[in-house]
Amino acid sequence: MSLWLLPLGMLLTSQGQTAGLYLYETGTNDLGLATAGMAARAQDATVQFMNPAGLSHLEGSNLTVAGQMLYGDAPYDLTDPAQEDIDTVIGWFPAASLYYSQQIDEHWSAGIASYGNFGLGLDYGDWAGKQLVKEATLIGLTLQPSLAYRIDKHWSLGAGLGINYGLFSLTREPDQGVQKQDDTDWAFNAKLGILYELNAGTRFGLGYSSEMQYHFDIDREVSFQRPNMPAIKATIPVATLVNSPQQLMLSGYHEFATDWAVMGNLGWQDWSHYNDNQVTVFERSLAETILYQDTYHLAAGLQHKLTPRWTLNGGLAYDSSAYRDQNNTALTVPSGAALRLGTGATYAFTAQDTLGAGFEYVHVESASVNEGALSGHYPTPALYFFAVNYNTRF
Repeated sequence: MSLWLLPLGMLLTSQGQTAGLYLYETGTNDLGLATAGMAARAQDATVQFMNPAGLSHLEGSNLTVAGQMLYGDAPYDLTDPAQEDIDTVIGWFPAASLYYSQQIDEHWSAGIASYGNFGLGLDYGDWAGKQLVKEATLIGLTLQPSLAYRIDKHWSLGAGLGINYGLFSLTREPDQGVQKQDDTDWAFNAKLGILYELNAGTRFGLGYSSEMQYHFDIDREVSFQRPNMPAIKATIPVATLVNSPQQLMLSGYHEFATDWAVMGNLGWQDWSHYNDNQVTVFERSLAETILYQDTYHLAAGLQHKLTPRWTLNGGLAYDSSAYRDQNNTALTVPSGAALRLGTGATYAFTAQDTLGAGFEYVHVESASVNEGALSGHYPTPALYFFAVNYNTRF
């Protein structure tokens, strides 16, 4: 799923470089549009998340404060009928964000954003694999200053710096008792963008995000005890646990009537870059068992101004899977191709102040895990996003 950019994954799988759950959603109105048009819509300061050049389209000062709740329904059914299945490994996960933009003059605009779109909490409980992982939490917090320059009435350029702070916690329960490890790290990445405005109601945006990499110092050596059988030694690739690949997002926005607008996205993420490293898990080279492929994103959305105060949003998006084979996936990454369906609305209290709300459903492709005694199946995981935001212009 685009971006189920695999975080806690690789606890039992894949290479020494991995990914974290990278989300498009940060509680903004993009959620109700299923991300459609997010690099070109430029209706508030949140455009800098995907395309900092979009700041040049905004006049004066703009502020967005947003919050969201994510519920993940990801049951894990173990192949061994003697083992108890897990109802869901995700559950509830909160997030919040703040975006601000300031027009400096007719050419320059600046922005600052704070959001947490990277991470996930997994809770397997008292299950058969608790010696390897019982709970795992990754939280990524980003502070992003941005700057945009308007070249002329059509073209604008923008750049932002992602200052990312990651917190990782891993809990296991071997025979010696519960063991918990924590670590933090800083990571940096760049965001670049171009905005082309054909006219007041039609524009196109291209956003680029460079690779980001967290390095967490966690004990990699684990001995997996099995009843009446020899222990299995595994190397858990968490020293360089979490990566987010470079990516491109091309968006368009067009008002085809005074009260209707259509928008869309084409996106790409460089997951195949992470097929170079190997690590041994369950005495196998994972480069031979789990491989990644580049992912592609497609989205379309509609916006309707129902009344002078009410605006309705709706969108549909598809992200291909980062796995080459859904029958050989990571235990801690219940991911696959994802279909997003979003809907939302905004209410204008005044010409400057609006309140927005949105809901998004994400249907994720089923995934099978081949890890010996812990093999199993994630039957059609699903994500549910609930968001509310306040926007003001002054």
